[in-house]
Amino acid sequence: MMASLPLVYSPEVDAALAAGKPVVALESTIVTHGMPYPDNVETARAVEAEIRSRGAVPATIAVLEGKIRVGLDAETLDRLGTMTGVMKLSRADLAFALATGRPGSTTVAATMICARLAGIDVFATGGIGGVHQGAEESFDVSADLEELGRTSVIVVAAGAKAILDLPKTLEVLETKGVPVVGYRTDEFPAFWSRGSGLKAPLRLDSASEIAAFQKAREMIGIEGGMLIANPVPETDEIPAVRMQGFIAASLASAKAAGISAKQVTPYLLADMFERTAGSSLKTNIALVMNNARLAADIAKALKA
Repeated sequence: MMASLPLVYSPEVDAALAAGKPVVALESTIVTHGMPYPDNVETARAVEAEIRSRGAVPATIAVLEGKIRVGLDAETLDRLGTMTGVMKLSRADLAFALATGRPGSTTVAATMICARLAGIDVFATGGIGGVHQGAEESFDVSADLEELGRTSVIVVAAGAKAILDLPKTLEVLETKGVPVVGYRTDEFPAFWSRGSGLKAPLRLDSASEIAAFQKAREMIGIEGGMLIANPVPETDEIPAVRMQGFIAASLASAKAAGISAKQVTPYLLADMFERTAGSSLKTNIALVMNNARLAADIAKALKA
């Protein structure tokens, strides 16, 4: 079956999987839609280096030339970082990019699908998508939540992006049977901020405990993903009370500009960068690095 899939592994990832070594999947939207060049490529390389330093192998995933690339060499990563017209892929259009040969970067949902196909159990990201503000009228709900409900990959994130409706996001995750585990915290983190005022449904304090939980789920046949909510380090956070005003202003700006669908999150993140004088991006990078470290530790624990 694996031979028939449109997967192309980098030599590093191929060797790691063949040897049963821990591998951590990484999305590529941070490269194409998250920040400008060369910051995007430099950040991606730094995250990969952080995973290697913890004894695991990074596998950044993207769609290029009609193939799912699992692990990108330096030249390909640099090329992706300067490309224009790259699709932002989710479940609905992942196969479209493969069929048409269009280049595409992977969101949380698409990365989970590709990681599962590639035999990778753990994925590190910044924050998941979720229920958008005003979704009761717009019905704007990220496909990330549906994917977490169906695809068996552990996702390490700093909660959901704080621009979202976090209470509704947690409700949808509960409905879909997704375990939401606060890592060393009883409070659900809010991306740039360590706390949201919302209780994390579950708590675990070590990578080995997370691995044991996942193995127990597999043993009794429970499918679907798991969200590990890992707060940004205290020294890097922007307190929620400070972020609330920025978020409200940014959401109002997006509504006035008629921004919708897949353009909402990139617009809001760029707008927040301007409103916070760049501090939101610094925190974003710090939380991604923090998630990469924990994901590597979980990947190793799963192999123990």
